[in-house]
Amino acid sequence: MSQLHNQLAGVFPVFQTPFDENENIDFDTLKKEIDWLFSRGANGVVMAMVSETLRLSSEERDDLAAKVCDMTEGPVVISVGAESQHTAIRHAKHAEDHGATAVMAIPPVAVALGHEELVRYYTSILESISLPVIIQDASGYVGRPMPVELQSKILGVFGSDRVLFKPEAAPIGQNLSALRDTTGGKAKIFEGSGGISLVDSYRRGIVGTMPGAEIIDAQVALWNALAGGDSSKIYKLSFPISSLIALQTGLDGFLAVEKYLLVKQGVFRNTIIRSPVGFHLDEETKSEIDRLYEILSEAVATSRS
Repeated sequence: MSQLHNQLAGVFPVFQTPFDENENIDFDTLKKEIDWLFSRGANGVVMAMVSETLRLSSEERDDLAAKVCDMTEGPVVISVGAESQHTAIRHAKHAEDHGATAVMAIPPVAVALGHEELVRYYTSILESISLPVIIQDASGYVGRPMPVELQSKILGVFGSDRVLFKPEAAPIGQNLSALRDTTGGKAKIFEGSGGISLVDSYRRGIVGTMPGAEIIDAQVALWNALAGGDSSKIYKLSFPISSLIALQTGLDGFLAVEKYLLVKQGVFRNTIIRSPVGFHLDEETKSEIDRLYEILSEAVATSRS
């Protein structure tokens, strides 16, 4: 288990799911995306909320998870959170059977669960498989913030080889530190803000980051600059990253901007998001994205010199 656990560190982009004109999953383009991410320096890939898991059927989620594990030689994290404990366990077992490195789970989003029910939900997933489980507090998108004490309780039972965290409740920095301190530094934490909080989070002791896939070059460059303590490179990269992420309002905002940039880089064939869609890019926003992407690309090129 420790060898498996040690793979869970660094830059783990959450891949976007490409669709064809009929909103069916385009697996050829997905393979191209996965290969591209690893060729650009990703340490692993993640299937999660910006992979549009909430818009996939349960069977589609299983199919997507199986194919990603099959087409990927590096570490893979599969999101298994569901509205029922029964379905979450089924997704978790399926991911383990198909070679996932770890699973990640948001809590159910349709109901506000009490603390003990949340503990039972995560405990059931952990007891159903032998893989590490990343507890995702996705309250930036859905649901209510997960109490630090609850997360610490689960870690205390299963240990840091089995339980990791991706806290997203605001304020991210303070909640991250609270989780770190409450667990005596034992909590292994991934940052999940898309990169806008990466600099602050890195200095609070995270083990990795789970940004979107669209600016992998910049995310890897920033991670390397942070690891090397190069303040000049850190801020030249983080400022345009933060400005770009700030344009992404809500889950559909992330989807729209990320798919636009994946098309711009020749990775995706189209920007189709499975409908209904609550956010659409206008031409002025696209122009601002283009300007920021150019600035960011120059910063990445400079960081490599």
